[in-house]
Amino acid sequence: MFQSFEVTSRPEQGPPRLAALRAELKAEGLDGFLVPRADAHQGEYVAPHDERLGWLTGFTGSAGFCAALMDVAGVFIDGRYRTQVKAQVANVYTPVAWPEVSLADWLQAELPNGGIVGFDPWLHAVGQIEQLEVALKGSGIEMRRCENLVDRIWEDQPAPPMFPAKLHPLEFAGESHADKCARLAEDLRNKGEAAAVITLPDSLCWLLNIRGADIARNPVVHGFVILHESGAVDLFVAPEKLADLADHLGDGVTVHEPDALLGYLETLAGPIRLDKTTAPVAVADAVGDRASWGDDPCALPKACKNEAEVAGSAAAHLRDGAALVELLAWLDAQAPGSVTETQVVAQLEACRRRDNALQDISFETIAGTGPNGAIMHYRVTEETDSTLEEGHLLVLDSGGQYLDGTTDITRTIPIGAAPLEAKQAFTRVLAGMIAMSRLRWPQGLAGRDIEAIGRLPLWMAGQDFDHGLGHGVGAYLSVHEGPQRLSKISTVPLMPGMILSNEPGYYREGAFGIRLENLLVVRPAPDLPGGDAHRKMLHWETLSFAPIDTRLVIADMLDSAARDWLNAYHRDVAEKIGPRLSPEAKLWLDTATAPI
Repeated sequence: MFQSFEVTSRPEQGPPRLAALRAELKAEGLDGFLVPRADAHQGEYVAPHDERLGWLTGFTGSAGFCAALMDVAGVFIDGRYRTQVKAQVANVYTPVAWPEVSLADWLQAELPNGGIVGFDPWLHAVGQIEQLEVALKGSGIEMRRCENLVDRIWEDQPAPPMFPAKLHPLEFAGESHADKCARLAEDLRNKGEAAAVITLPDSLCWLLNIRGADIARNPVVHGFVILHESGAVDLFVAPEKLADLADHLGDGVTVHEPDALLGYLETLAGPIRLDKTTAPVAVADAVGDRASWGDDPCALPKACKNEAEVAGSAAAHLRDGAALVELLAWLDAQAPGSVTETQVVAQLEACRRRDNALQDISFETIAGTGPNGAIMHYRVTEETDSTLEEGHLLVLDSGGQYLDGTTDITRTIPIGAAPLEAKQAFTRVLAGMIAMSRLRWPQGLAGRDIEAIGRLPLWMAGQDFDHGLGHGVGAYLSVHEGPQRLSKISTVPLMPGMILSNEPGYYREGAFGIRLENLLVVRPAPDLPGGDAHRKMLHWETLSFAPIDTRLVIADMLDSAARDWLNAYHRDVAEKIGPRLSPEAKLWLDTATAPI
């Protein structure tokens, strides 16, 4: 099994660590301190060095933060983690339902007479602090920049990651980094901007066609980029990480030590583009009134995959699908009560490792059986490892990082005979997944405009789920990639080449969980036969191929179009995946893809 890099706190460590932090608050004359799950680059994932939230509180979710005051410490978590947080944090922390309860409202309730709340300016984006300060206006609460107080008390804090970077070949990238820099520099010139600061690790790697290992499961390099309107690049990355890349980077890229960034920014003429959602306050402070606020220039170009990237992703998904089918065939041969969650995880990773193109898994595999399946981002540990028992459902969410693409796929599997209510919920989830997969929509719509399609069958039964319908996915990059999402809050128009997940679910706390997920790529929709379309349309092309367990399907709950889609999808799975399998798995697949 691949190594885990997670930094956490056991419940008994929570009280002394919080007490130590409060001692630092008192010494600094502060009434509170914010501890986000973030680093200076403002990506979703952090290295062990930056797992301050997990170290302090024990919470391991991918989103959330702690507001530690002298008398109360709130851990703010969204709907994905409200079951998980109860089991992870000590009772000295108070879970707070966020964003239903905003940080500003909570602070005003807990500090009614005002106070000073400190924050590390490297760990908060400009937009976050601006919004907070506007919401706190008139409350008497002041936000103050300060040193990181968690770092002061974290005596065995891991060192920052220093893994070597490597070249991402042109055959997979589809465009040279020089051409990317020139293309994006033209946009800067058109907007009258002299330069742009890029902080996101996946943007850096996409722009320069390099990959790394500074974040577990995500092939990225920590650093900062300044892209000039000339197309020249200043790259702020520890030079030892780039030892073998001088020829690749060429004369157009000048390498600096990371701690030279702020000083260099002070010498630049403006306007300098900063993205309020990703630029740390410390960077904005250095740029000052030369800032030109706009989007990360890499965000949309990176999201809209070129044909080489789409082809690579499609090829990776076929090999990944074969690995998953080998696992599913193996699992079906095991008797209920004979296999644990960790054994499933190990077996699946062994199946994936048979592919030489695999570099890593794309995230920690979720294998939750019975009640564990209701924890949306469950990760099995020695303490929680459970046996797959008769009547359980197993939620298996996993993926791989391949040289040619990133995969992410979820299947729900019955262990023995499933209860009727689980089959009913599963069929509704499947109906939503199929409805989204079949969708055609007018060009220009965003994720928020269409994501309800995948929820409608659940809504009609009074059911729902507390995560987005889908997220963007990178091309051998981060498994969660913006700015595109299938979410009720996403306003980014969907564009050809964008890859997103389609993953409706249903979770009954203490009983079972259900999720189904395929990755899809946005394509221009073909004209309908005899049609007279009056606007351009888009549709989905499916990338993921693995059987959907028909033992959980109540066929009469699906309309004829949904049944036809499922049978056609299973014909594609048998055709595309069957030739890649062992004889035993091929026999199993023939049965698993039989029409309903």
